[in-house]
Amino acid sequence: MIMKIERDQRRFRQIVRGRIRQNLRKYVTHGEMIGRKGRDLVSIPIPQLDVPHFRFGDNGAGGVGQGDGEEGKPIAKGGGEPKDGQGSAGSDPGGGHLLEVDMSLEELAEIMGEELELPRIEPRGNASIVQEKSKYNSIRQTGPESLRHFKRTYLKALRRQISTGVYEPDDPHVVPIKSDKQYRSWNTIEHPQVNAAVIYMMDVSGSMTDEQKQIVRTEAFWIDTWLSSQYEGIETRYIIHDAVAKEVDENTFYHTRESGGTRISSAYKACAELIEEQFPASDWNLYCFQFSDGDNWGEDNDESFKILGERLLPIVNLFCYGQIESPYGSGEFMGNLQGRFGDHEALVLSEIEDKDAIYESIKMFLGKGR
Repeated sequence: MIMKIERDQRRFRQIVRGRIRQNLRKYVTHGEMIGRKGRDLVSIPIPQLDVPHFRFGDNGAGGVGQGDGEEGKPIAKGGGEPKDGQGSAGSDPGGGHLLEVDMSLEELAEIMGEELELPRIEPRGNASIVQEKSKYNSIRQTGPESLRHFKRTYLKALRRQISTGVYEPDDPHVVPIKSDKQYRSWNTIEHPQVNAAVIYMMDVSGSMTDEQKQIVRTEAFWIDTWLSSQYEGIETRYIIHDAVAKEVDENTFYHTRESGGTRISSAYKACAELIEEQFPASDWNLYCFQFSDGDNWGEDNDESFKILGERLLPIVNLFCYGQIESPYGSGEFMGNLQGRFGDHEALVLSEIEDKDAIYESIKMFLGKGR
């Protein structure tokens, strides 16, 4: 019975994974999971997945609802049923429910990597920081009760009772004895601790709308999900800027409302100083993501390009620039970046026309496996 339940559970998880893969583009572009994120799990709404239930057969016999009659014809006073979408509220259950399934962020990242065909990231720099970790990967016959493996102990006791004829199906009590007990055990392994720092920069000038900020938030969630699956330790920092840049917390990054002109060099300067002070390139894998509508009215591009070319591109794994289409922005900065640094291996450019373009933008940013 236990083996059958486990088999059914694995089959159910496979179905869930398949449905998530089929609808991954929708989840990514429409932010289905934003706001559902817990510490280690996300709650995912799965459409068109029936909750298992019992169904009684008729064995070929007649029953209620069979026989002559027309659709919608009452069979008794007050017995008519309104068509879909009409009539007053009732107490019966409706159809078309969504089933929410909890899934770990690690498993979600694996599905995203498979569907987007993202290469595994090869960390660069010094991965010389070694940390000893205890990994529970074996079973022993002795150990503390706090490490007793309940399932293995139960199964061993069940097999013993069945083989000796003690087990009674009508009174299925399974009582482990000392020889049945199984305990989890560990081995100490050396694990290289490779760290990564992710720095998000966003233009919050008057031309950036709330819809554009939502696009940034959605894309950042999926980028974080993937990078967190590739590194043991990951640090995230946020920079906002109009004519002046400043480091802020996550909530401020996504919900601030600013106005004024745009000076992109201020964001690049703040990013370079943050890296130099907190994340030396010799010890950290560095990822910078900049989102803007392409305006840089407050200055010419020379200062921005100088900081980018001398202080950022030489040391980062990736510098990703996402230009979000805006009815107010000029959109000129991407073309200028392409003309100046278009052949640099660390620079990736993506034009994000709307939320439906997030899917391809993520693939473009992370597809190099750097």
